[in-house]
Amino acid sequence: MKIDNKRGGSVDTFQVHNALAKVEREKAVLIGVVKQGESRLDVEDSLLELALLADTAGAQVVTELIASVQRIHVATYVGKGKVEEIAELSTEVEADLIIFDDDLSPIQLRNLEREIECKLVDRSSLILDIFARHARSATAKTQVELAQLEYFRTRLTRHWTHLSRQKGGIGMRGPGETQIETDRRMIGLRIALLKERLDKISRQKITQKKGRSEFTRISLVGYTNAGKSTLMNELADAGVLTENRLFATLDSTTRLTNLAANKQILLSDTVGFIRKLPHRLIESFKTTLDEVREADVLLHVVDASHRRFHEQMLIVNETLVEIGAENKPTLLVFNKIDAIEDPLDVVALKEEYPDAAFVSALRGIGLTEVKTSLLDVIESDYVEWDVIIPVTDQKAVAHIRKVGEILSEDYAYARTTYEDDIKAVVQLRFRAAPKFSEDLEPLLARHRDLLLIEDPAKG
Repeated sequence: MKIDNKRGGSVDTFQVHNALAKVEREKAVLIGVVKQGESRLDVEDSLLELALLADTAGAQVVTELIASVQRIHVATYVGKGKVEEIAELSTEVEADLIIFDDDLSPIQLRNLEREIECKLVDRSSLILDIFARHARSATAKTQVELAQLEYFRTRLTRHWTHLSRQKGGIGMRGPGETQIETDRRMIGLRIALLKERLDKISRQKITQKKGRSEFTRISLVGYTNAGKSTLMNELADAGVLTENRLFATLDSTTRLTNLAANKQILLSDTVGFIRKLPHRLIESFKTTLDEVREADVLLHVVDASHRRFHEQMLIVNETLVEIGAENKPTLLVFNKIDAIEDPLDVVALKEEYPDAAFVSALRGIGLTEVKTSLLDVIESDYVEWDVIIPVTDQKAVAHIRKVGEILSEDYAYARTTYEDDIKAVVQLRFRAAPKFSEDLEPLLARHRDLLLIEDPAKG
Protein backbone atom coordinates (compact mmCIF):
# COMPACT_ATOMS: atom_id res chain seq x y z
CA MET A 1 0.00 0.00 0.00
CA LYS A 2 1.22 3.49 -0.89
CA ILE A 3 0.13 6.94 0.26
CA ASP A 4 0.77 10.31 -1.38
CA ASN A 5 2.97 12.83 0.38
CA LYS A 6 2.81 16.63 0.15
CA ARG A 7 5.57 16.80 -2.46
CA GLY A 8 3.63 14.71 -4.94
CA GLY A 9 5.57 11.50 -4.38
CA SER A 10 4.45 8.34 -2.65
CA VAL A 11 5.56 6.49 0.47
CA ASP A 12 5.36 2.73 0.95
CA THR A 13 3.61 2.14 4.30
CA PHE A 14 5.48 -1.12 4.73
CA GLN A 15 8.76 0.81 4.52
CA VAL A 16 7.46 3.23 7.14
CA HIS A 17 6.49 0.36 9.42
CA ASN A 18 9.88 -1.28 9.01
CA ALA A 19 11.64 2.01 9.74
CA LEU A 20 9.62 2.43 12.93
CA ALA A 21 10.37 -1.13 13.94
CA LYS A 22 14.07 -0.46 13.68
CA VAL A 23 13.91 2.31 16.28
CA GLU A 24 12.05 0.18 18.82
CA ARG A 25 13.97 0.13 22.07
CA GLU A 26 15.74 -3.08 22.99
CA LYS A 27 14.58 -4.75 26.18
CA ALA A 28 17.46 -4.86 28.63
CA VAL A 29 18.17 -6.72 31.86
CA LEU A 30 20.70 -5.13 34.22
CA ILE A 31 23.09 -7.30 36.22
CA GLY A 32 24.84 -6.02 39.33
CA VAL A 33 27.34 -8.02 41.36
CA VAL A 34 28.00 -7.58 45.08
CA LYS A 35 31.54 -8.76 45.72
CA GLN A 36 33.03 -9.61 49.08
CA GLY A 37 33.57 -6.45 51.13
CA GLU A 38 31.16 -4.36 49.02
CA SER A 39 27.87 -2.81 50.11
CA ARG A 40 24.64 -3.86 48.41
CA LEU A 41 23.48 -0.24 48.66
CA ASP A 42 26.49 0.88 46.58
CA VAL A 43 25.66 -1.70 43.91
CA GLU A 44 22.03 -0.58 43.86
CA ASP A 45 23.11 3.03 43.33
CA SER A 46 25.46 1.95 40.57
CA LEU A 47 22.59 0.07 38.89
CA LEU A 48 20.44 3.21 39.01
CA GLU A 49 23.18 4.97 37.10
CA LEU A 50 23.50 2.02 34.72
CA ALA A 51 19.76 2.31 34.02
CA LEU A 52 20.28 5.96 33.01
CA LEU A 53 23.16 4.91 30.78
CA ALA A 54 20.99 2.22 29.17
CA ASP A 55 18.21 4.75 28.58
CA THR A 56 20.68 7.17 27.01
CA ALA A 57 21.89 4.36 24.74
CA GLY A 58 18.30 3.68 23.61
CA ALA A 59 17.46 0.58 25.64
CA GLN A 60 14.37 -0.07 27.76
CA VAL A 61 15.25 -1.56 31.14
CA VAL A 62 12.65 -4.21 32.00
CA THR A 63 14.22 -5.70 35.12
CA GLU A 64 17.45 -6.11 37.06
CA LEU A 65 19.21 -8.79 39.05
CA ILE A 66 21.77 -8.37 41.84
CA ALA A 67 24.04 -11.34 42.46
CA SER A 68 26.21 -11.82 45.54
CA VAL A 69 29.43 -13.73 44.98
CA GLN A 70 32.27 -14.74 47.28
CA ARG A 71 34.79 -14.49 44.46
CA ILE A 72 34.89 -13.55 40.80
CA HIS A 73 34.74 -16.62 38.54
CA VAL A 74 37.36 -16.54 35.81
CA ALA A 75 35.13 -18.22 33.23
CA THR A 76 31.73 -16.55 33.78
CA TYR A 77 32.34 -13.79 36.40
CA VAL A 78 29.31 -14.85 38.51
CA GLY A 79 29.41 -18.65 38.63
CA LYS A 80 27.34 -21.38 37.02
CA GLY A 81 24.24 -21.06 39.25
CA LYS A 82 23.88 -17.32 38.65
CA VAL A 83 24.42 -17.79 34.92
CA GLU A 84 21.47 -20.19 34.81
CA GLU A 85 19.38 -17.70 36.83
CA ILE A 86 20.23 -14.88 34.41
CA ALA A 87 19.38 -17.10 31.43
CA GLU A 88 15.96 -17.99 32.89
CA LEU A 89 15.22 -14.35 33.70
CA SER A 90 16.18 -13.14 30.21
CA THR A 91 13.94 -15.76 28.63
CA GLU A 92 11.06 -14.91 30.95
CA VAL A 93 11.09 -11.18 30.12
CA GLU A 94 12.05 -11.78 26.45
CA ALA A 95 15.16 -9.65 26.81
CA ASP A 96 17.16 -8.55 23.79
CA LEU A 97 20.13 -7.43 25.81
CA ILE A 98 21.96 -8.24 29.06
CA ILE A 99 24.02 -5.39 30.57
CA PHE A 100 26.63 -6.09 33.25
CA ASP A 101 27.56 -3.22 35.55
CA ASP A 102 31.20 -4.34 35.58
CA ASP A 103 33.81 -4.87 32.90
CA LEU A 104 34.04 -8.45 31.65
CA SER A 105 37.00 -10.19 30.06
CA PRO A 106 36.73 -11.47 26.47
CA ILE A 107 36.53 -15.07 27.76
CA GLN A 108 33.75 -14.19 30.21
CA LEU A 109 31.77 -12.41 27.50
CA ARG A 110 32.11 -15.37 25.14
CA ASN A 111 31.13 -17.95 27.78
CA LEU A 112 28.19 -15.93 29.06
CA GLU A 113 26.76 -15.37 25.59
CA ARG A 114 27.11 -19.07 24.86
CA GLU A 115 25.22 -20.03 28.03
CA ILE A 116 22.58 -17.27 28.03
CA GLU A 117 22.07 -17.10 24.23
CA CYS A 118 21.45 -13.37 24.33
CA LYS A 119 23.41 -10.29 23.30
CA LEU A 120 25.56 -9.15 26.19
CA VAL A 121 27.50 -5.94 26.90
CA ASP A 122 29.45 -4.67 29.89
CA ARG A 123 29.60 -1.16 31.34
CA SER A 124 32.56 -0.02 29.25
CA SER A 125 30.96 -1.21 26.02
CA LEU A 126 27.74 0.62 26.91
CA ILE A 127 29.59 3.88 27.63
CA LEU A 128 31.50 3.56 24.38
CA ASP A 129 28.20 3.11 22.52
CA ILE A 130 26.82 6.30 24.11
CA PHE A 131 29.98 8.20 23.21
CA ALA A 132 29.66 6.99 19.62
CA ARG A 133 26.04 8.21 19.49
CA HIS A 134 26.84 11.66 20.89
CA ALA A 135 30.09 12.41 19.06
CA ARG A 136 29.55 15.35 16.73
CA SER A 137 32.89 16.92 15.84
CA ALA A 138 35.67 15.23 13.88
CA THR A 139 37.84 15.27 17.00
CA ALA A 140 35.23 13.54 19.18
CA LYS A 141 34.48 10.94 16.51
CA THR A 142 38.18 10.16 16.15
CA GLN A 143 38.62 9.83 19.91
CA VAL A 144 35.58 7.56 20.26
CA GLU A 145 36.65 5.32 17.36
CA LEU A 146 40.11 4.95 18.89
CA ALA A 147 38.62 3.95 22.25
CA GLN A 148 36.26 1.47 20.58
CA LEU A 149 39.02 -0.19 18.58
CA GLU A 150 41.24 -0.45 21.66
CA TYR A 151 38.33 -2.16 23.43
CA PHE A 152 37.28 -4.50 20.63
CA ARG A 153 40.80 -5.54 19.60
CA THR A 154 40.90 -8.13 22.38
CA ARG A 155 37.29 -9.20 21.75
CA LEU A 156 37.42 -10.25 18.12
CA THR A 157 36.03 -13.67 18.96
CA ARG A 158 32.74 -11.84 19.44
CA HIS A 159 32.99 -8.66 17.40
CA TRP A 160 34.23 -9.91 14.03
CA THR A 161 34.87 -7.22 11.41
CA HIS A 162 36.92 -6.67 8.26
CA LEU A 163 37.15 -2.88 8.45
CA SER A 164 37.20 -3.08 4.66
CA ARG A 165 36.11 0.56 4.33
CA GLN A 166 39.37 1.67 5.91
CA LYS A 167 41.69 -0.73 4.07
CA GLY A 168 41.11 -3.48 1.54
CA GLY A 169 41.28 -7.06 2.80
CA ILE A 170 42.52 -8.65 -0.45
CA GLY A 171 46.28 -9.00 -0.48
CA MET A 172 46.56 -8.21 3.22
CA ARG A 173 46.26 -11.75 4.56
CA GLY A 174 49.46 -13.63 5.31
CA PRO A 175 50.07 -17.34 4.68
CA GLY A 176 48.01 -19.40 7.06
CA GLU A 177 46.66 -16.29 8.80
CA THR A 178 43.19 -16.63 10.29
CA GLN A 179 40.49 -14.02 9.71
CA ILE A 180 40.66 -12.92 13.36
CA GLU A 181 44.42 -12.41 13.12
CA THR A 182 43.89 -10.39 9.94
CA ASP A 183 41.26 -8.24 11.63
CA ARG A 184 43.46 -7.73 14.67
CA ARG A 185 46.34 -6.57 12.51
CA MET A 186 44.09 -4.25 10.51
CA ILE A 187 42.68 -2.80 13.71
CA GLY A 188 46.25 -2.15 14.84
CA LEU A 189 46.92 -0.22 11.62
CA ARG A 190 43.71 1.78 12.09
CA ILE A 191 44.62 2.57 15.71
CA ALA A 192 48.04 3.86 14.62
CA LEU A 193 46.35 6.05 11.99
CA LEU A 194 43.86 7.47 14.52
CA LYS A 195 46.61 8.21 17.05
CA GLU A 196 48.57 10.04 14.36
CA ARG A 197 45.45 12.04 13.49
CA LEU A 198 44.85 12.96 17.15
CA ASP A 199 48.49 14.04 17.52
CA LYS A 200 47.98 16.37 14.56
CA ILE A 201 44.79 17.76 16.12
CA SER A 202 46.64 18.25 19.40
CA ARG A 203 49.40 20.21 17.67
CA GLN A 204 46.81 22.38 15.95
CA LYS A 205 45.13 23.12 19.27
CA ILE A 206 48.47 24.09 20.81
CA THR A 207 48.92 26.63 18.00
CA GLN A 208 45.39 27.95 18.57
CA LYS A 209 46.00 28.30 22.30
CA LYS A 210 49.08 30.50 21.84
CA GLY A 211 46.82 33.41 20.99
CA ARG A 212 44.83 32.82 24.18
CA SER A 213 47.73 33.02 26.64
CA GLU A 214 46.81 36.51 27.77
CA PHE A 215 43.44 35.34 29.16
CA THR A 216 42.72 33.46 32.37
CA ARG A 217 41.35 30.04 31.36
CA ILE A 218 38.52 28.43 33.34
CA SER A 219 37.36 24.85 32.79
CA LEU A 220 34.08 23.39 33.98
CA VAL A 221 34.50 19.90 35.41
CA GLY A 222 32.16 17.58 37.25
CA TYR A 223 30.17 14.38 37.24
CA THR A 224 28.15 13.74 34.09
CA ASN A 225 24.71 15.40 34.11
CA ALA A 226 25.68 17.78 36.94
CA GLY A 227 24.59 20.76 34.83
CA LYS A 228 27.93 22.01 33.46
CA SER A 229 26.59 22.85 30.00
CA THR A 230 23.58 24.70 31.42
CA LEU A 231 25.88 26.75 33.65
CA MET A 232 28.18 27.38 30.68
CA ASN A 233 25.24 28.75 28.68
CA GLU A 234 24.19 31.04 31.53
CA LEU A 235 27.68 32.41 32.15
CA ALA A 236 28.85 32.77 28.55
CA ASP A 237 25.73 32.48 26.34
CA ALA A 238 27.54 29.58 24.66
CA GLY A 239 24.59 27.81 23.03
CA VAL A 240 25.87 24.40 24.18
CA LEU A 241 23.45 21.45 23.81
CA THR A 242 21.81 20.66 27.15
CA GLU A 243 19.88 17.46 27.85
CA ASN A 244 18.86 15.66 31.02
CA ARG A 245 20.93 12.68 29.95
CA LEU A 246 24.36 11.32 30.71
CA PHE A 247 27.22 12.40 28.42
CA ALA A 248 25.18 14.91 26.44
CA THR A 249 28.45 16.84 26.01
CA LEU A 250 31.55 15.22 24.49
CA ASP A 251 33.17 18.09 22.61
CA SER A 252 34.89 20.84 24.53
CA THR A 253 33.42 24.30 23.91
CA THR A 254 35.35 27.47 24.71
CA ARG A 255 33.93 30.99 24.86
CA LEU A 256 35.44 34.38 25.67
CA THR A 257 33.27 36.14 28.24
CA ASN A 258 33.40 39.03 30.69
CA LEU A 259 33.53 37.95 34.31
CA ALA A 260 33.46 41.60 35.42
CA ALA A 261 34.45 45.00 34.03
CA ASN A 262 37.80 44.59 32.22
CA LYS A 263 37.95 40.95 33.35
CA GLN A 264 37.74 38.72 30.29
CA ILE A 265 38.16 34.99 30.72
CA LEU A 266 38.10 31.92 28.49
CA LEU A 267 35.43 29.50 29.78
CA SER A 268 35.48 25.87 28.60
CA ASP A 269 32.88 23.12 28.94
CA THR A 270 34.27 19.57 28.97
CA VAL A 271 33.10 15.96 29.02
CA GLY A 272 31.67 14.77 32.34
CA PHE A 273 33.22 12.11 34.54
CA ILE A 274 31.56 8.96 35.86
CA ARG A 275 32.35 6.04 38.12
CA LYS A 276 34.17 3.14 36.47
CA LEU A 277 35.09 5.41 33.55
CA PRO A 278 37.09 3.20 31.17
CA HIS A 279 40.78 4.09 31.26
CA ARG A 280 40.96 3.75 27.46
CA LEU A 281 38.42 6.58 27.20
CA ILE A 282 40.61 8.85 29.33
CA GLU A 283 43.57 8.01 27.12
CA SER A 284 41.62 8.54 23.90
CA PHE A 285 40.12 11.83 25.10
CA LYS A 286 43.52 13.31 25.92
CA THR A 287 42.98 16.12 23.39
CA THR A 288 39.68 17.13 25.01
CA LEU A 289 40.95 16.73 28.58
CA ASP A 290 43.91 18.99 27.78
CA GLU A 291 41.45 21.84 28.36
CA VAL A 292 41.26 20.72 31.99
CA ARG A 293 44.99 20.08 32.37
CA GLU A 294 45.93 23.49 30.98
CA ALA A 295 43.24 25.51 32.77
CA ASP A 296 44.22 28.15 35.33
CA VAL A 297 41.11 27.61 37.46
CA LEU A 298 38.56 24.78 37.65
CA LEU A 299 34.85 25.17 38.27
CA HIS A 300 33.83 21.87 39.89
CA VAL A 301 30.06 21.62 39.31
CA VAL A 302 28.20 19.30 41.69
CA ASP A 303 24.60 18.07 41.49
CA ALA A 304 23.54 19.11 45.00
CA SER A 305 20.21 17.27 44.65
CA HIS A 306 21.86 13.87 44.16
CA ARG A 307 21.74 11.79 47.32
CA ARG A 308 25.32 10.60 46.87
CA PHE A 309 26.94 13.78 45.62
CA HIS A 310 29.83 13.31 48.06
CA GLU A 311 30.79 10.12 46.25
CA GLN A 312 30.46 11.84 42.88
CA MET A 313 32.79 14.62 44.08
CA LEU A 314 35.31 11.98 45.15
CA ILE A 315 35.15 10.28 41.73
CA VAL A 316 35.73 13.63 39.97
CA ASN A 317 38.70 14.37 42.23
CA GLU A 318 40.17 10.91 41.58
CA THR A 319 39.82 11.45 37.83
CA LEU A 320 41.52 14.84 38.11
CA VAL A 321 44.43 13.10 39.85
CA GLU A 322 44.56 10.53 37.04
CA ILE A 323 44.85 13.23 34.35
CA GLY A 324 47.27 15.35 36.40
CA ALA A 325 44.99 18.31 37.16
CA GLU A 326 44.47 17.90 40.91
CA ASN A 327 46.45 20.91 42.22
CA LYS A 328 44.67 23.71 40.39
CA PRO A 329 42.73 26.52 42.13
CA THR A 330 39.16 25.23 42.24
CA LEU A 331 35.75 26.74 42.98
CA LEU A 332 33.03 24.32 44.07
CA VAL A 333 29.64 25.12 42.53
CA PHE A 334 26.65 23.25 43.95
CA ASN A 335 24.01 23.21 41.21
CA LYS A 336 20.29 22.28 41.25
CA ILE A 337 19.71 23.68 44.75
CA ASP A 338 16.11 24.34 43.70
CA ALA A 339 15.63 20.56 43.51
CA ILE A 340 16.53 20.08 47.21
CA GLU A 341 13.24 19.57 49.04
CA ASP A 342 14.31 20.39 52.60
CA PRO A 343 15.64 23.99 53.05
CA LEU A 344 17.60 22.82 56.10
CA ASP A 345 19.66 20.59 53.81
CA VAL A 346 20.71 23.67 51.86
CA VAL A 347 21.68 25.43 55.12
CA ALA A 348 23.73 22.40 56.21
CA LEU A 349 25.42 22.25 52.81
CA LYS A 350 26.43 25.91 53.03
CA GLU A 351 27.84 25.32 56.51
CA GLU A 352 29.83 22.33 55.26
CA TYR A 353 31.20 24.21 52.23
CA PRO A 354 31.36 27.91 53.19
CA ASP A 355 33.60 28.86 50.25
CA ALA A 356 31.40 27.24 47.59
CA ALA A 357 28.79 28.86 45.35
CA PHE A 358 25.18 27.62 45.32
CA VAL A 359 23.13 27.95 42.15
CA SER A 360 20.34 26.73 39.98
CA ALA A 361 21.77 27.15 36.50
CA LEU A 362 18.46 26.12 34.92
CA ARG A 363 16.55 28.92 36.71
CA GLY A 364 19.37 31.47 36.74
CA ILE A 365 19.68 31.52 40.53
CA GLY A 366 23.00 32.48 42.14
CA LEU A 367 24.93 33.32 38.96
CA THR A 368 26.20 36.63 40.41
CA GLU A 369 27.52 34.68 43.39
CA VAL A 370 29.40 32.34 41.04
CA LYS A 371 31.04 35.25 39.22
CA THR A 372 32.01 36.97 42.49
CA SER A 373 33.41 33.77 44.00
CA LEU A 374 35.28 32.92 40.81
CA LEU A 375 36.79 36.39 40.75
CA ASP A 376 37.94 35.89 44.34
CA VAL A 377 39.62 32.58 43.41
CA ILE A 378 41.40 34.19 40.45
CA GLU A 379 42.53 37.27 42.37
CA SER A 380 43.72 35.28 45.38
CA ASP A 381 46.93 34.60 43.44
CA TYR A 382 47.38 38.06 41.95
CA VAL A 383 50.79 39.68 42.28
CA GLU A 384 51.33 43.43 42.64
CA TRP A 385 54.33 45.19 41.12
CA ASP A 386 55.67 48.74 41.15
CA VAL A 387 56.81 49.60 37.64
CA ILE A 388 58.38 52.87 36.44
CA ILE A 389 58.25 53.19 32.67
CA PRO A 390 58.79 56.25 30.45
CA VAL A 391 55.66 57.48 28.75
CA THR A 392 57.57 57.54 25.48
CA ASP A 393 57.91 53.74 25.54
CA GLN A 394 54.38 53.07 24.32
CA LYS A 395 55.15 49.43 23.57
CA ALA A 396 55.94 48.77 27.24
CA VAL A 397 52.89 50.68 28.44
CA ALA A 398 50.60 48.81 26.01
CA HIS A 399 52.03 45.47 27.18
CA ILE A 400 51.34 46.28 30.83
CA ARG A 401 47.76 47.25 30.02
CA LYS A 402 47.36 43.97 28.10
CA VAL A 403 48.59 41.53 30.73
CA GLY A 404 47.67 43.35 33.94
CA GLU A 405 45.31 45.73 35.62
CA ILE A 406 46.69 49.19 36.42
CA LEU A 407 45.53 50.19 39.88
CA SER A 408 47.02 53.68 39.80
CA GLU A 409 49.17 55.96 37.67
CA ASP A 410 51.33 58.89 38.74
CA TYR A 411 52.42 61.07 35.82
CA ALA A 412 54.12 63.59 38.13
CA TYR A 413 56.62 61.01 39.39
CA ALA A 414 60.13 61.70 38.05
CA ARG A 415 62.95 59.70 39.59
CA THR A 416 64.91 58.85 36.46
CA THR A 417 66.84 60.95 33.97
CA TYR A 418 63.76 61.00 31.73
CA GLU A 419 61.56 64.11 31.88
CA ASP A 420 58.22 62.34 31.53
CA ASP A 421 57.72 59.12 33.47
CA ILE A 422 54.74 57.01 34.49
CA LYS A 423 54.64 55.28 37.82
CA ALA A 424 52.04 52.51 37.71
CA VAL A 425 51.13 50.02 40.42
CA VAL A 426 50.19 47.04 38.28
CA GLN A 427 48.05 44.12 39.40
CA LEU A 428 48.74 41.12 37.17
CA ARG A 429 46.85 37.94 36.47
CA PHE A 430 48.49 35.24 38.57
CA ARG A 431 49.49 33.14 35.55
CA ALA A 432 50.89 36.16 33.69
CA ALA A 433 53.29 37.27 36.42
CA PRO A 434 56.23 35.01 35.45
CA LYS A 435 55.72 35.76 31.75
CA PHE A 436 55.50 39.48 32.51
CA SER A 437 58.77 39.52 34.46
CA GLU A 438 60.47 37.71 31.56
CA ASP A 439 59.09 40.25 29.09
CA LEU A 440 60.52 43.05 31.21
CA GLU A 441 64.10 41.93 30.56
CA PRO A 442 64.36 43.76 27.20
CA LEU A 443 62.80 46.80 28.89
CA LEU A 444 65.41 46.63 31.61
CA ALA A 445 68.06 46.57 28.91
CA ARG A 446 66.64 49.73 27.30
CA HIS A 447 66.02 51.55 30.59
CA ARG A 448 68.78 50.83 33.07
CA ASP A 449 67.09 52.83 35.82
CA LEU A 450 63.74 51.05 35.46
CA LEU A 451 62.49 50.11 38.91
CA LEU A 452 60.66 46.81 39.50
CA ILE A 453 59.53 45.98 43.03
CA GLU A 454 57.53 42.81 43.75
CA ASP A 455 56.09 44.09 47.03
CA PRO A 456 55.25 47.82 46.85
CA ALA A 457 54.63 47.93 50.62
CA LYS A 458 58.25 46.99 51.25
CA GLY A 459 59.54 49.31 48.52
